[in-house]
Amino acid sequence: MQDASDAATVRFLDRSTPPHVLTLILVAGISALNMSIFLPSLTAMSLYFEADYAIMQLAVSLYLAATAGIQIIVGPVSDRFGRRPVLLTSLALFVLFTLGAMLAQSVEVFLVFRMLQAVVATGIVLSRAIVRDMFSTEKSASMIGYVTMGMAVVPMIGPLIGGALEQAFFWQATFAFLAVAGTLVLVLTWVDLGETGTGRGMTFAEQARGFPELLRSPRFWGYVLCSAFSSGAFFALLGGASFVASVSFGLDPVFAGLALGAPAVGYIAGNYVSGRFSEQVGLNRMSLLGTGISTAAMGVSFVFGVFGDIGPVAFFGLCSFLGVGNGMTMPNAIAGSMSVRPELAGTASGLGGAIMIGGGAAMSAFSGLLLTEETGPAPLQLMMFLSSVASMVAILLVIRRARRLGEA
Repeated sequence: MQDASDAATVRFLDRSTPPHVLTLILVAGISALNMSIFLPSLTAMSLYFEADYAIMQLAVSLYLAATAGIQIIVGPVSDRFGRRPVLLTSLALFVLFTLGAMLAQSVEVFLVFRMLQAVVATGIVLSRAIVRDMFSTEKSASMIGYVTMGMAVVPMIGPLIGGALEQAFFWQATFAFLAVAGTLVLVLTWVDLGETGTGRGMTFAEQARGFPELLRSPRFWGYVLCSAFSSGAFFALLGGASFVASVSFGLDPVFAGLALGAPAVGYIAGNYVSGRFSEQVGLNRMSLLGTGISTAAMGVSFVFGVFGDIGPVAFFGLCSFLGVGNGMTMPNAIAGSMSVRPELAGTASGLGGAIMIGGGAAMSAFSGLLLTEETGPAPLQLMMFLSSVASMVAILLVIRRARRLGEA
């Protein structure tokens, strides 16, 4: 692990040094882009494949489930064999599977390739693990904040790009764009990413012995559940927002893309706060502040939805505050989970990410099932509120335990 002063040794486009922050942003960003860019096209895709919207929505929930499984595997594999070969292989496979999804002629084939596309989630897991390789716990929280701040631009513009491509061409153009973007990121990773995970050389048996230690740690579970429920509110939005935007509010694909990008605007602001102040404020306090903001915003949204007539500006505007809260919470909770066993940073990142994404898959699928033209956005608002409350409870339990044990 390097000290913050070692960051000066990084040289861009030099694979003999650790990667530049821009490379980490784009590596994580291609996964975020793959998750969000096609959302405005779900309705058009359901018509193309002659499938119900609930079936097409599996492109979100099944993808998240596959992502959860991949994150369990990729962390230990990268701890054993290194970050660079695992990441390069994953990006190459992602490009091939994206072309398969683009050329699919049936919904079944499309969903298979869509699940295989989840291999790109390696980018999110390993970008965090690489930061943890390079920096101390408190510094890594700030750096993860900066990386995810840059990454958050992607889901902000991704749905807008996808909506514009669908309107100008058709939904297949979105996947062609993904294939080109994935190829460019693969080339950049090849020339810039120096190995940061060498020197550990842990066998799978050694890592397997460390796995139960992570699972038995109340602190690990506290941070993981905080990040899981915090992101769960966003994943619920991911699964239901396209329906709410197009059916409940009657927005066209371009405006739906703009609306779906609103939480990312807040996420950028929250990531900036995290990157700027996490070292001074501390992991736990920053996470508590973030979950408080998310809970308050989603509580207001739910009350407006139940007792008033909420419009698209108010609905997605309040979702931007959910983004602010997530941007403050996620980098700190993730850094906290990886600090339990620093030598297993990749394993902890993958396991924590799998739990987070697995819960997100369930939230996404559930929100898609609950929403109908008659219910409006109310079920989605309730799910986001309850998930935000649960994330705040999780970090409060971490803080309570730390105080009881006399920890900082």
